[in-house]
Amino acid sequence: MSESARERVHPKVTMAVLSGAGLAYAVLSSAVVPALPTIQHSLHTSETGVTWLLTGYLLSASVGTAILGRLGDMYGKEHVLVWTLVILSGGTLLAALSHSLTLLIAARVIQGVAGGIFPLSFGIVRDEFPREKVAGSIGFLSAVLGIGAGVGIVAGGFIVEHLSWQWLFWMPLGVVVLAAVGTWRFVPESPVRVPGRVNWLAAALMSVGISAMLIAISETTTWGWGSTRTLGLLGAGALVCVAWVAVEMRSREPLIDMAMMRIRGVWTINLTAFLLGAGMYSSFIIFPRFAQLPTSTGFGYGASVVLSGVYLLPSTIGMVVVGFAAGSIASRFGSKPTVIAGSAVTAASFGLITVAHDHPYDMLVSAALLGIGIGLAFAALGNLIVQAVAAHQTGAAGGMNTVMRTIGGALGGQLAATFIADHTHLGVPTVTGFTDTFAMATGFLLVCTLAAFLIPGRHASHPAAHELEPALTLLDD
Repeated sequence: MSESARERVHPKVTMAVLSGAGLAYAVLSSAVVPALPTIQHSLHTSETGVTWLLTGYLLSASVGTAILGRLGDMYGKEHVLVWTLVILSGGTLLAALSHSLTLLIAARVIQGVAGGIFPLSFGIVRDEFPREKVAGSIGFLSAVLGIGAGVGIVAGGFIVEHLSWQWLFWMPLGVVVLAAVGTWRFVPESPVRVPGRVNWLAAALMSVGISAMLIAISETTTWGWGSTRTLGLLGAGALVCVAWVAVEMRSREPLIDMAMMRIRGVWTINLTAFLLGAGMYSSFIIFPRFAQLPTSTGFGYGASVVLSGVYLLPSTIGMVVVGFAAGSIASRFGSKPTVIAGSAVTAASFGLITVAHDHPYDMLVSAALLGIGIGLAFAALGNLIVQAVAAHQTGAAGGMNTVMRTIGGALGGQLAATFIADHTHLGVPTVTGFTDTFAMATGFLLVCTLAAFLIPGRHASHPAAHELEPALTLLDD
């Protein structure tokens, strides 16, 4: 886009396009969850096979997010975002047309790559928006990830009851295509770039290492946490990740700058993101499952697939409200106190449902607290990671922060699945598995709250982030 066109684009237009892209991706990430039994029956596959619709998405999101963030720093965030949305459109169309599990898994892997939407969007906001609008805009975009996940669960349940599962992909496809066209037409190209080339060896090592560990974690319900396959794959993945770090440290043009990852304002935020993901991500699956169990179990609410998703509505509403208020909250209190408060409120929501879950309103109150806490924490983390690094590192840093949150979510989700699988009676989960899961999430989030205290305050950002920025910034003619 030309300079004159850039001047005509109002930040609200750019924000609407970026929000639509992020919302579509987040909805796609969760909408298949309530549809898994239906898809399993439709495609005549096993429960293990159909869960690869989640695992494949998770793997590609974890790897693709960091790589796309780095590519955005190098080649222009708007340019890379357009192609990311084109890839997401292709994967979504393929999923809608799929009639076999193999093809559908391939489509989900393609979709997952688009996790780079969020770090790319953060970078565009930082580069293009007036300074006073950056915190609020990044905060709202961060909240969109949680909002979309909640909407996906509710919408997925409704679609699976009243339409075919293919509509889980046809409906978001239109939004993704509009977002791609809107990005190409209205979003200005970022003037902040860092010259370089892709370190493909580092990219390969990172992809193999992270994927191996995530596959091991994802298969624990089948293999067991102490099995040879689980421990062997975890160990192999860890070794490859060590090799990846060694290659990055010796490279003149690293894919992920390990010197940046050692900055206190970066590693503490990544640690907080990992613990937050481990604590809260399982809620989007566990809450509806708890509500769907029959009342004859003595604790389930006997809800339908659609109604069980409605129990997450207070969470979605809370995230929307906090997302719109993110700018004023960050300006008044600062991002560090906000992430501490968000983590603590999220811990309180799980602590509450651990001890009180006899009535549906217990879950509704817990979900409302969950939405407020996640909204605060997500908004603050997005701003903190942007503030901690130079503008030319925004994409890579934001991508790795998203990866850490995703890996934490995978760990927490599989621990939750293990607790529930280990506590069944006549094939039906008992309340103990759920209370253990809620207690585990509370523990992760309490540690997350403590970890957030380690994050530097608003005046303790890394000086090199600002000293190097002018020298490494290229203006787009």
